[in-house]
Amino acid sequence: MTSAREEVLSRVRRALEDVPVHERPDDVVVARAYRRQSEASTHERIERFIDRLRDYNVDVRRMGAADLAEALSDACARLELHRVVVPSSLSRDWHPDGVEVVEDQQLTPAELDAVDAAVTGCAVAIAETGTIVLDGHGTSGRRAITLVPDHHICVIHSDQIHPGVPQALAALERAVAEDRAPVTFISGPSASSDIELSRVEGVHGPRHLLALIVESDEPSPPRQD
Repeated sequence: MTSAREEVLSRVRRALEDVPVHERPDDVVVARAYRRQSEASTHERIERFIDRLRDYNVDVRRMGAADLAEALSDACARLELHRVVVPSSLSRDWHPDGVEVVEDQQLTPAELDAVDAAVTGCAVAIAETGTIVLDGHGTSGRRAITLVPDHHICVIHSDQIHPGVPQALAALERAVAEDRAPVTFISGPSASSDIELSRVEGVHGPRHLLALIVESDEPSPPRQD
C-alpha cells in the first residue's frame, strides 16, 4: 500500500514539474489559467442550462413569474402528489394548491418518507454543467428534505443561472466561508450504475427532478437565514 501511494505521488510531482508556482510563508499556490468569465447572454445561459438538464433526464418547464403558482399546482396534479414538504421560510405564494403542504420543522427521516415530494428554490445554478446548487438556507431548505422524498420540484430564477463553475462558487462565498453551509450540487435525478453498470434512478435520493425555470426581470427572492 505504501509503495503504491508513493508511486502515485511521484507521478503527480513529475506532472507538476513544469507548472510555475510561487511560495508564501504557509503554503504553495499553483498558478491556474482557466476561464473565469463568460460573455454568454442571459438567453444563452438559460438555453445551455436547459440543454444540460435534459441530458440528465430532468423534467424542465419554463415560465414567467406570474405563472409560477399555477405551474407548481399543475406539476403536483400531473405527478399525482398528495403531500409535499417545503422549507419553513418558503413564501406561501410557492405553496401549490390541491395538495397537503407540510412545512419543514426539523422533520425526521420517517416523517419525510411519508411525503411525496419536496418543493424548494435554490442558491445558484450552473449552465455549463446543468447543476443546481442548494445551500441549506432559505428557499433551499435543509439537505434532508431533498434527499428522502421520491420527487424534487426545484424553482430556479433566471438571474440565479451562472455560466460556469467559477462564477457560481463566487456567488456561494458567503454561504460557504461565513455560514459553513452544507452545499449540495445536484446534476440530475439521483442515480447509480454500481450494480452491473445498469443505471438505476432514485438510489440515493429523488428518482424524479422537475426544474421550473422562471424567466423574468424580477430578482430571485433574497436569501433568508
